[in-house]
Amino acid sequence: MAASRLPPATLTLKQFIRRQQVLLLYRRILQAIRQVPNDSDRKYLKDWAREEFKRNKSATEEVRTKSWLRPRLKRKT
Repeated sequence: MAASRLPPATLTLKQFIRRQQVLLLYRRILQAIRQVPNDSDRKYLKDWAREEFKRNKSATEEVRTKSWLRPRLKRKT
């Protein structure tokens, strides 16, 4: 069998789709935060969202990621 021509860091289709879902969630959160009228609250929420996503950046467990995304993606604003 021939070796794959893809670099070892290439995402699988599932990983790519999950990444797109996470990015969509992040954008929706930032859009909602922009509507907060108080400047200090807006800054606090933006910092909180950024830190949460950074903290979970290395999360690779599919079950954990799915359970974290599912309730958040269903809520459309």
